[in-house]
Amino acid sequence: MTGEYLKGRDLDRDTQLECDVVVVGSGAGGAVVATELALAGQDVIVLEEGPQISAEAHGAMRQTESLRHVWRESGMSAAIGVGGAPTVNVTMARVLGGSSTITGGVCFRTPEPVLDAWAKEMARVSGHTHGLDARGLEPCFAHVEREIHVEEVPLSMRSRSTELFAEGARLRGHELTPTRRNTRGCNGCGRCNFGCPHQAKLSVDIAYLPRAVQAGARLYSDCLVDRITIEHGRATGVTGSTLDGEGRKRRKLSVRAKRVVAACGGMHTPVLLQASGIGGIGSLVGRGLTLHPGCRVFARFDHPVRGWQGALQSAYSDKLWDQGVLMMSLFVPASVIAAQLPGVGPEHSRLASQVANIAMFGVMVHDEGGGIVQRNPFGREPFSFYRWSAHDKRAMFIGLREAGETFFAAGAKEIFLPFLGLPGMNADAFRKIAWEDIPTSRLECASQHPLGSCRMGPSAASSVVDPYGQSWDVRELYLADGSVIPSSLGVNPQVTIMAMATRIAWHLREYPPALV
Repeated sequence: MTGEYLKGRDLDRDTQLECDVVVVGSGAGGAVVATELALAGQDVIVLEEGPQISAEAHGAMRQTESLRHVWRESGMSAAIGVGGAPTVNVTMARVLGGSSTITGGVCFRTPEPVLDAWAKEMARVSGHTHGLDARGLEPCFAHVEREIHVEEVPLSMRSRSTELFAEGARLRGHELTPTRRNTRGCNGCGRCNFGCPHQAKLSVDIAYLPRAVQAGARLYSDCLVDRITIEHGRATGVTGSTLDGEGRKRRKLSVRAKRVVAACGGMHTPVLLQASGIGGIGSLVGRGLTLHPGCRVFARFDHPVRGWQGALQSAYSDKLWDQGVLMMSLFVPASVIAAQLPGVGPEHSRLASQVANIAMFGVMVHDEGGGIVQRNPFGREPFSFYRWSAHDKRAMFIGLREAGETFFAAGAKEIFLPFLGLPGMNADAFRKIAWEDIPTSRLECASQHPLGSCRMGPSAASSVVDPYGQSWDVRELYLADGSVIPSSLGVNPQVTIMAMATRIAWHLREYPPALV
């Protein structure tokens, strides 16, 4: 039996559907669950708020078009910093395939120290690890890595920007490690975040969703789910609306299902639960959000770098991992770099004209988690607030100092730190910075990794879902996305989310839903 792709915008009347499992969200978690269950013979419907845009069409878009048509809120979503924390730009997609379509494709397994902490907590409370350890998750990691073709980025595909940082790192006594990414046939054009022109990045719209359809799943784009229906303590489906081409509500939509899987991501799954009456005062729904706040460091050299020529994210440094810092290569479009350089008028023009001489590297913090996600009664996008600890602030400054010194070791003439209003500086000025006097609210931070807002755990007292993703409060309601990850990872979470979703799907495959 073959399923089909359908568009809510094409439905000209109210629609009622039935299935075994309805999956809300088509990103890294939802696509995996839908595919695994469809392959197991279950009748699956996937509902995605965003439009269906083929990988080929996305890859042909200009960057501004990608932002407008694929990125949620055109890339302007943010978690508001409180208590001295920076406001963090949280970038997400709103499209069939979810945010996997706009990631750099970096594939880390969950670090073993993180898995050890999860397993220890599970065993302490319940007397069993529930397979949330390296041994238990190994089959899930291996399965996902095969399906999305995880491979190491060759040295030949490093940009000159990354090579310069590697030269500086070597002079400071350590080497960069090649990243692993879900690619096949990558030629290093550096467009991963804005649609691969060659469909070489195997995001879930390429690697998973077509197999789900071939196995019988029905994939509906342009469908906004407002509420999970609950009867006698059990999830029985969802209600919402189809959307037109502009994202406006068009017709009513309802799906009756034996099982509901919410996979809307770390920002939107808690909002869906809250809208469905799950998570009142004192609830953990929407609490414990971690973001892996990341910052960039620009370095100006006296010769051309052209950092856009090469793989977007090809190498990383774990030199500071024990201090909660991962340094990762990346390069954003030259126009974005030029816009972020300091100065006004002629001074800004002078710097922007040298954008070809700019290298950059990223700093990401393994944060301790103080974010909150709350339902917005006035619109679809949630209110989110972010607080970081003294450890998180210290880790970020340690990472920025190390990145700056690494670029100076490589011969950089000037460093531009991600603080609003701070000018470029040479090595002497950089080493005289009074870090403790810089308000962290001026820090320019970004994230693609919202996690932990509906955490998995061993008891209802400390988590939102059980060790297999089922809500403690509602039977047959499962979560399978970044929201369930028990803690910050300190590394890019794509493979962790997909492995966790695989584990949940395999559990659901073994325990089919009973008749409603």
